[in-house]
Amino acid sequence: MRTIYFDYNATTPLDPQVRAAMLPFLDEVWGNPSSVHHVGRRARALLDDARDHCAAVLGCKGSEVVFTSGGTESSNLAVFGTARLLREKGRHLITSSVEHHAVLHCFDYLERKEGFSVTRLPVDATGRVSVDDLRRALRPDTTLVSVMAANNETGTLQPVAELGALCRERGILFHTDAVQWFGKEPFANVHQFNADLVSICAHKFHGPKGAGALYLRSPLHPDPVQFGGAHEHERRAGTENLPAIIGFTDALERFVRVPVFERTHLAPLTARLLAAVDACEGAHFRGAREQRLANTVSFTVEGTDSIALMAALDMEGVCASSGSACAAGSLEPSHVMLALGAPAAEANALVRLSLGRASTAEEVETVCALLPRVLRQVRRA
Repeated sequence: MRTIYFDYNATTPLDPQVRAAMLPFLDEVWGNPSSVHHVGRRARALLDDARDHCAAVLGCKGSEVVFTSGGTESSNLAVFGTARLLREKGRHLITSSVEHHAVLHCFDYLERKEGFSVTRLPVDATGRVSVDDLRRALRPDTTLVSVMAANNETGTLQPVAELGALCRERGILFHTDAVQWFGKEPFANVHQFNADLVSICAHKFHGPKGAGALYLRSPLHPDPVQFGGAHEHERRAGTENLPAIIGFTDALERFVRVPVFERTHLAPLTARLLAAVDACEGAHFRGAREQRLANTVSFTVEGTDSIALMAALDMEGVCASSGSACAAGSLEPSHVMLALGAPAAEANALVRLSLGRASTAEEVETVCALLPRVLRQVRRA
């Protein structure tokens, strides 16, 4: 059976050149970077070199880069670490209603268990946060705002630079989960977000799984969320995963300055998919038609659910998603769809098609041809 992989927002295949860069660190360079002997010192020197290379791409200081295990850990450290660091200054936090659960669940926990007050900003029908809504939500005891750069389910782009500028003007720290931004949208340097903390994840742009980073604007030093050593300048305990960090660094250098998800290639393909969705009875596009990632088309379907939709598409060889890959198999309606105003029944019938550099016009035409039939079948069932 042919495979049409339209789930690049979930993960991307490891690039062969990135894999080649990692291989020596799975064999020759095996020392612990914290060891003081020459084997460890060699690993430490290469770790420091990787950090400097990452900083060069991001346009920041090496000391402002904390290597993590990926987007979830980066966002956990940003939210928990900053909220707890500043809790004596204030216990009011702000996020949006469409964040990834790696962010939302942190705020839920802080509210439920640690006495914080959380404001969850609404979004419009396209999934965008209003700068005016944020301005109205700010309070004297607000210490942290977290709004993602690009939504993983819809691809909707948020006005993060404006949101961050407002926070900076008020002296409030701003975090953005930019996991879906890197490799897909134009990138000059990390300062374009006007953020104090930025989450990054390697496997979203052809790097290895289990690798990521958190940018921390100096001199911010969040409370750590894991303990056991003084690694990463006492901000993230645990022996550094050097092969994964090398892969992350190589992918960052190769695929971020010039986005590997090339808009000129992908925008016509997703425009064709969007037209096909609009023509299907019972299907409703969800998200922003303009302010969105060029590779992403999401829609809900009346009279069915995500499990039936995913199974039917998979039978045709099409790899799609029902939203966040981290929530795969969940029977709960998509919180993002509910925030956009989708009826509850349709919020549990989401299809996300996310394309990548290997996606072709032929694959798109195949999906466009089979989509009406597949949707009719699942809706009748």
